[in-house]
Amino acid sequence: MDKIKTTEESVEIDEQKWVNDSSVDHKGRVPLRGSTGVWKASLFIIVIEFSERLSYFGLATSLIIYLTKVIHQDLKTAAKSVNYWSGVTTLMPLLGGFLADAFLGRFSTVLVSSIVYLLGLLLLTMSRVVPSLKPCDTDLCHEPRKVHEEIFFLAIYLISIGTGGHKPSLESFGADQFDDDHPEERKKKMSFFNWWNFGLCCGLLLGVTLIVYVQDRVSWAMADLILTLVMASSIVIFVAGRPFYRYRKATGSPLTPMLQVFVAAIRKRNLLFPANPSHLYEIPKSETTQRRLLCHTDKLKFLDKAAILDNTQDSEVQQQNPWELATVTKVEELKLVINMIPIWLTTIPFGICVAQAATFFIKQGVTLDRKIVHNFEIPPASIFALAAIGMVVSVSVYDKILMPILRRATGNERGISILQRIGIGMIFSVSTMIVAALVERKRLNLVHKNPLEGSSSMSVFWLAPQFLIIGIGDGFTLVGLQEYFYDQVPDSMRSLGIAFYLSVIGAANFVSSLLITIVDHITKNSSGKSWFGKDLNSSRLDYFYWLLVIITAVNLCVYVIVAMNYSYKNVHGKATVSVADCNDADDRNAMA
Repeated sequence: MDKIKTTEESVEIDEQKWVNDSSVDHKGRVPLRGSTGVWKASLFIIVIEFSERLSYFGLATSLIIYLTKVIHQDLKTAAKSVNYWSGVTTLMPLLGGFLADAFLGRFSTVLVSSIVYLLGLLLLTMSRVVPSLKPCDTDLCHEPRKVHEEIFFLAIYLISIGTGGHKPSLESFGADQFDDDHPEERKKKMSFFNWWNFGLCCGLLLGVTLIVYVQDRVSWAMADLILTLVMASSIVIFVAGRPFYRYRKATGSPLTPMLQVFVAAIRKRNLLFPANPSHLYEIPKSETTQRRLLCHTDKLKFLDKAAILDNTQDSEVQQQNPWELATVTKVEELKLVINMIPIWLTTIPFGICVAQAATFFIKQGVTLDRKIVHNFEIPPASIFALAAIGMVVSVSVYDKILMPILRRATGNERGISILQRIGIGMIFSVSTMIVAALVERKRLNLVHKNPLEGSSSMSVFWLAPQFLIIGIGDGFTLVGLQEYFYDQVPDSMRSLGIAFYLSVIGAANFVSSLLITIVDHITKNSSGKSWFGKDLNSSRLDYFYWLLVIITAVNLCVYVIVAMNYSYKNVHGKATVSVADCNDADDRNAMA
């Protein structure tokens, strides 16, 4: 007995000293827990995220203003251009995440994509500094040079490509610094996504205040130069943290095993299910160190046929051919991805509401009184800072006040489940569009009463409630989506998991553009006047906002039904467990 006890203590001490989650240090060795990972590594990672968000929001929030004032696009075209760019920027991570997980690894993907991002910023700076590439030779530009438009769009889409590799890889790389099997590190990881977004919001705040102020009061070129220098500095800092990181090796295409499960299930469609799920094929836990094993679930039972051993064939031959026999874990990983599709679809309307903040909300700010004190006038894009403030407050209060209280009340490590957190944020999105519709109606009433003065007598801070509410909603839904997609995807797809979260916003931007086109066509044909005129004063954005209220409210009801029927990932513990243990784990994961 003493010998067994001594052995167990030795194993526990070994687990405290070394990280045994298949990660390696910068020299390819098993990482030391005390000198790698956790916050000491995450801080380097959060710095480059701060820099990227500073650049992104410094550009994105003022993009519609640049397109209408310098490129001279009309309101509808400019809104579509912003939505297309935002859509591409947030869908590109699907490619970047795939390359990171399958071939390049997360660290290499972040480094390469950050350099591409830097090249985009350099090209953008050149388009505003080099005389032959500038919009025109005078300060007031009535028709920009064609070459400037081409270089400008090339630069911002280079930034999109850079973001495509940067965003999914960096966030998943940051989360990789925490060991899921270590209780203390697992709790810190739950806070990581909250503080990741705190750093993100700090970059956002400076981007929509300092950078936008420089764009408005100094020059676009000076703002681009600042962003370029900050990005270059953050790349150096990121590389300096290399000895402290924990790395995950690329494991090949995560899509191939899923295709193998489909093929195996179709081939065995005529086989009968075994009486006991424990008879389905799975490799012994003692034979795998590279991946966690998943427990069997009863949903999508057809796919379970891929894990049935065919008694008419040699078992060893079957085990050597993944196109004929799949493990329970591979089957469950495919189920996880399929089960995510309804969640992904029902969060798109929330993304449509977020898309309005970077387009129509900011354009509304241009028409309002932006003076604060002593004739100091804030740039219209700076009002977006209120959304960041709302998100910072939301994340901070949730992490430091609500989560500890909810942990004690529910016994759940997270406080509330991930999908509950997402749903709370979606309620805020409905409220945002209600407030936005009422404020826009008030603005239009002023325009109709005094067409000459318009809404210039109305303070820009009338927009504050809608920005604050959407920011608070972001603190619940966006952070929840990050955690959900990272946590619930197969372990080999975690960069793609973050890309799935970003693709919600990307798809929402495209859907928003499509919705604008459809509404524009229908209203123009039915009443002779579109809801989207050449400018805000000839538009009826309040009607469009009420339409979004209806869409998001109906979608919220659908989301609740989908969330109530969702089954969370069910992972085996470190020791070999029985089916009964899996059932116990399922009860615990139901709270996730």
